[in-house]
Amino acid sequence: MKAKTVFYCTECGNEFPKWSGRCTACGAWNSIVEQPVKAEDKRPAAAAKGAVKRPVTLDEVDITEEIRFDTGLGELDRVLGGGAVEGSLVLVGGAPGIGKSTLLLQICQHIGENRRVLYVTGEESERQLKMRARRLGVTSGNLLVLSETNMNDILEAVEQSDPDILIADSIQTLYSPDVSSAPGSVSQVKECTMTLMQLAKGSGVMVFVIGHVNKEGAIAGPKVLEHMVDCVLYFEGEQSANYRILRAAKNRFGSTNEIGVFEMDERGLVEVPNPSDLLLSGRPINTPGTCVSCVMEGTRPVLAEIQALLTPTSFNVPRRTSNGLDYNRGMLLLAVLEKRGGLRVGGADAYINVIGGLYINEPAADLAAILAMASSYRDTPIPDDLVAIGEVGLTGELRSVTQLDQRLSEIARHGFKSAIVPKQHRGKLTAPSGLKLYEAGSIREAMSLILGI
Repeated sequence: MKAKTVFYCTECGNEFPKWSGRCTACGAWNSIVEQPVKAEDKRPAAAAKGAVKRPVTLDEVDITEEIRFDTGLGELDRVLGGGAVEGSLVLVGGAPGIGKSTLLLQICQHIGENRRVLYVTGEESERQLKMRARRLGVTSGNLLVLSETNMNDILEAVEQSDPDILIADSIQTLYSPDVSSAPGSVSQVKECTMTLMQLAKGSGVMVFVIGHVNKEGAIAGPKVLEHMVDCVLYFEGEQSANYRILRAAKNRFGSTNEIGVFEMDERGLVEVPNPSDLLLSGRPINTPGTCVSCVMEGTRPVLAEIQALLTPTSFNVPRRTSNGLDYNRGMLLLAVLEKRGGLRVGGADAYINVIGGLYINEPAADLAAILAMASSYRDTPIPDDLVAIGEVGLTGELRSVTQLDQRLSEIARHGFKSAIVPKQHRGKLTAPSGLKLYEAGSIREAMSLILGI
C-alpha cells in the first residue's frame, strides 16, 4: 500500500494536496516540499491503557499553590506578566547573535538557587556552554547541561533528572526519530514543539524554547508553532547597538503591551529600569527636526525622540523613509501636514526616525512627528524642554489620548518644562509642579504655538 503524502510550505507551514511552484498562502516560491504522513493509532493512548482522564468542573481545579516564580530579571518578569508560570511553554525568538541564549542562561543563576534547571543545547557542546556561563558569571549547582538533539534522549534525561525548568536551544536543531525529515523542517518543528508542550502540560515543567527568525523577521518554521506555545517573546535591537528590547507578541498569562529593555556589555545583559534616559541620551540641543513624545508601553510611560529630515528633491518622485514608525502612518501624517498644515512638503524627500531602536505603534506620537517634520521643513528648532502628545486626525484635529496624567508625571520627572496636549483635556488635568501646559485643537494651532508658523 502506498504511503500517504502531503505537501508543506517551509515558510508558513500550510498544507497542500499537491505540489506547486508557489505557495498561495504566503507567496513564497519553491518552498513546498513533500512529506510522508505517519500512520497513527486511532485509539487514544490513555484509552488503550484504561486510564481515561475524567473532566472536572472549573470549581474543582485547585490553584491554591503559587504558579508564578521570579526569574531574577525584573524586565523579563514584566514582559511575562509578573513572572514565569509553572507548566507553561515560552518561545523566545530573535535574530542570530541578538542575545537569546545569553538571556536564558543568565536567569539560570537566580532560578537555580531553589529550582532545578536542565539546559539542552543543540548548537554547542557542554564545554562551550561552560565557557559562556563562566563569562556571564553563572555558577549554579542546580544547573544541568546536556548537548543533545534527539527528542527521545532529551525526554529520557528529563525523566532521570526531574527538572523544574527545561531550556531548549534551539527548536530548529531538535529532531524526532519518528519523523523522517531533516531537523528544522516543518514537520520536525511541529513534532518537537508538540512533544515539549505535552511535557509542560503533563508534568508541570516550565519550558523555554529558543527559535530563530527568518528573513522577514518571523519565527522560522510553521506559523502553527506560535499558536501552540503559551507565550511568544521577540528579542529586538540592532547588533551594532548595545541595547535590546524584549517584546511579547503573545501571552496567555499577561499583557502583550509591556516591553523590557536591556543593555549588552561584557558581563551579558544588564537591565535598564529607566529606558527614557537611555533613549534620550545624546539628544541634540537647539536643532531643527527633533521632538520628544511620551508613549505608553503597557503600563510604563516612555519618552521617545522622533527625528525628521525634509529636504527638497531633484527627482520627480520624492523619497520617503520611515524607521521606528509605521511607514503608512508616516505618509498619512505627511499628507495631513501639507493639506491641513499649509506646508508644501509634497515636493520634499522625507525621512522619519525614532531614536534608540524603539518601534512606536501608538497614535499619541502623531503630534510629535508632525512638529518634527514641520520644524525640519522650516528649519526652526523646537524648544528643548517641550514634549508633544496627541493623536492627529485626517482633518488636522488633535484627538485625546489615554493615561495623560501618568504621561505628564513622567515628563516632569525627567526635567521637561512644557508639554503641548490636545484641547479636549482642558479642565481635566492637573499639571505637575514646574510643568507648563499648552493646549491646541489642531496642528495649525500647535505649529503656531511652538514654531510660530
